[in-house]
Amino acid sequence: MNPFTYTKAQTAGDAVAAVLQAPGAMYLGGGTNLIDLMKDGVTIAPKLVDVSKLDLKKIEATESGGVRLGAEAKNTETANHELVRTQYPLLTQAILAGATMQIRNMATDGGNLLQRTRCPYFYDRATPCNKREPGTGCGAMEGLNRTHAIFGWSDQCIAVHPSDMCVALAALEAVVHVRGAENKLRTIKFEDFHRLPGNDPQKDNTLEPGELIEAIELPKSLFGKKSYYLKIRDRASYAFALVSVAAAIEMDGNNIKQARIAMGGVAHKPWRAYEAEKALAGKPATEESFTAAAEAEMKNAKPLAHNAYKVPMGKHAIVRALTMAAGA
Repeated sequence: MNPFTYTKAQTAGDAVAAVLQAPGAMYLGGGTNLIDLMKDGVTIAPKLVDVSKLDLKKIEATESGGVRLGAEAKNTETANHELVRTQYPLLTQAILAGATMQIRNMATDGGNLLQRTRCPYFYDRATPCNKREPGTGCGAMEGLNRTHAIFGWSDQCIAVHPSDMCVALAALEAVVHVRGAENKLRTIKFEDFHRLPGNDPQKDNTLEPGELIEAIELPKSLFGKKSYYLKIRDRASYAFALVSVAAAIEMDGNNIKQARIAMGGVAHKPWRAYEAEKALAGKPATEESFTAAAEAEMKNAKPLAHNAYKVPMGKHAIVRALTMAAGA
């Protein structure tokens, strides 16, 4: 591990100022991903600014009927909070599907949004990786790409985003609250927070230099318990998704008024299945409707040499997740 300096921030404004003063400095929350990256030499941070003691841990209802999650709230606290369990069971399911209890007890909600890809070429410094070292190439493009993207990839990067929590947040249309230089506050729609690789795969998100995530806001839930998170992986636990689906539906009598669907394990960011959502509007909640929606979404997939299996897997996963959501 490379040497670094450490400071503990007393206020959010102080934290932002400290990071801006030291090029390459990074925030330290739970550290469950960052510390591993630093140990492996994948990430080099000359300075760590500890934000774990800031007053950003509250989980509370908003005046508009939604819920605000403090960025420093732990994943376990969030998953088990009464407001989340009762109003947003989709988020609880997604969080509990990820990692291990020990990691969830340490990992923060804000940090979950910022975790890096688990692409093996990104972690292996002996192989080229444009995300780790821009301009070196993508080793996965011609290498073993079984776990890689089928949507939104570029010739610069085919890595996928690893989070389960973020897939549910994408379906729930969350909003991210951040603080930047000179205490400037702004909000970012969740669909705009993470980015596709394009020509800059080293950039995972749209945060400006020094910006600190303070909270994640969930709008008032329209879906109640008619939601479901499905995660398909190589083994039953301690594994990242090959394909995952967060599905939520609002009914109008016997027909679907609207649906929200997001997928994990298929793109550089949580992937909103807009085509599937459009195909479901006004349709009955039947297997036939779900299958047509899955076909509409997956027809645009562009699989690689070793991950074509994700296309039929994605279709079946969408159908299964919608079926479970409709029956909840």
